Amino acid sequence: MLFNSLPFLLLFLPVALGGYYLAGALRPVVAAAWLCLVSLAFYSWWNPVFVTLLLGSIAFNYALSRAMLATEARPRLQAWLLGAGIAANLALLFYYKYLAALLGFLATHGLTAHAMADTILPLGISFFTFTQLGFLLDCRAGVVRERGFVSYVLFVTFFPHLIAGPILHHKEMMPQFADRESYRFKPENLSIGALIFIIGLAKKVLLADAIAPWAEAGFERTGELQFLAAWGTALAYALQLYFDFSGYSDMAMGLAKMFGIRFPLNFNSPYKSTGIIEFWTRFHMTLTRYLTAYLYNPVAMAIARARARKGLPVGRKATATARGFASMILFPTMFTMGLAGVWHGAGLQFLIFGLLHGAYLSVNHAWRQFGPKRTAPTRGLTRAGYVLLTFLCVVFALLFFRAHSTADALRVAAGMLGLHGMEPLAPLGFPLHALAYGDAWGVGDLMRLVFERWGEGLLIIVLLALVWCAPNSNQIANVYSPALEGPAEGAPRWLQWRPTLAWTGVCMLVLGYAMLNLQHTARFLYFQF
Repeated sequence: MLFNSLPFLLLFLPVALGGYYLAGALRPVVAAAWLCLVSLAFYSWWNPVFVTLLLGSIAFNYALSRAMLATEARPRLQAWLLGAGIAANLALLFYYKYLAALLGFLATHGLTAHAMADTILPLGISFFTFTQLGFLLDCRAGVVRERGFVSYVLFVTFFPHLIAGPILHHKEMMPQFADRESYRFKPENLSIGALIFIIGLAKKVLLADAIAPWAEAGFERTGELQFLAAWGTALAYALQLYFDFSGYSDMAMGLAKMFGIRFPLNFNSPYKSTGIIEFWTRFHMTLTRYLTAYLYNPVAMAIARARARKGLPVGRKATATARGFASMILFPTMFTMGLAGVWHGAGLQFLIFGLLHGAYLSVNHAWRQFGPKRTAPTRGLTRAGYVLLTFLCVVFALLFFRAHSTADALRVAAGMLGLHGMEPLAPLGFPLHALAYGDAWGVGDLMRLVFERWGEGLLIIVLLALVWCAPNSNQIANVYSPALEGPAEGAPRWLQWRPTLAWTGVCMLVLGYAMLNLQHTARFLYFQF
């Protein structure tokens, strides 16, 4: 079931909310059980068969976590249990996400006799698998406090995050699910949650889906793209992904708030970043912290300990040298981002996407370490230059994220470099010619011509203006922000939400217009991961 569909908006959500708060008036445990049931119903809407897979994963990981917590005095046994849990979870993920692609690759190169038919990828398998792996790792680390079964099931299945994130941490969520106050009806939860949800719905339906046809058309004919078409395709996809994932993140946060739950911020205007390091602190923020906590930090710590045993310097003294920088920054960064790329998909293009960002991050770290020291914050044209450079690097890497193959991504890149030629510019001037001789053109014909020749370019300009100049939903909510991180400044006062009739009217108008455009509902891009 899609958040941007009429069955969800008109049937599922009202029933889920009504039942939740009615049950909460009786007993919190009943409300929690109701929320578990509706979350499973939400997941089963797509394919009921995979509910069994989800429940089996939950039962296995919860039982394993209890066994690990019961063997804290026996660290060796606990380590074996953790290893078994990691192996089982990764084996499940590998089977559904990577096995068919691997066997197909081997068959193509004559290394095996038979390929495997593509398996149906269960929705959200990467998200619920990684969520539970993090819980097991924290059981081993001894930092798990809340251990209730219902809280755990909700932590994994809560439908706003189940299919496409954010990747939640138990210490943020399970205490909320165990708190009686979370199940108490509060009007502000509905109003603030609805605001964020409506903003997200508008981003998805009115912006992401509007630019999507141009991106999809371009990536279906990569060998034909000349200079302007290639740039239009690349920019269209970068903007589609931005508003699609931003819209989903807003809707997930808004839905959670409607149920009295606060999510961590997952998307914070990443295209305003002045560097790739900052970009990854703004884009898919919960994935960044997950990778940092469970991949980058352990690898970096292992390298630091190995260097210390050999009597080599560690810390800042080590990273000030080229060799120390390579071992303590470059290697763990490339390792982590390579795996992050593979997490998104099985093709070689996803690995290249991850390694490109690993290289970007390494260069950014090297510039901070070895480049000129800044004495003041960057402003004006200098800041704009950093933002533009970061954006262009991201756009290039996204070619591999979106393309069907590495070859397709390279064809688009070649087109952007002009290697496939330049389109004739005369047709682009037709609307100006028509305006000069307006008597021969009707208004309708003129508008159709403008849309045909300039439509994609004008839409890209408008969307880029929104990306770089408009406040995000967290800034609009300001002091009412439902994010765990709290309020965010940055929106002009007239754009800061307040509980007034005027704001209610604006929200209802935006919601109504978005719902009128739901005839052709499109899946969120991150559903495929």
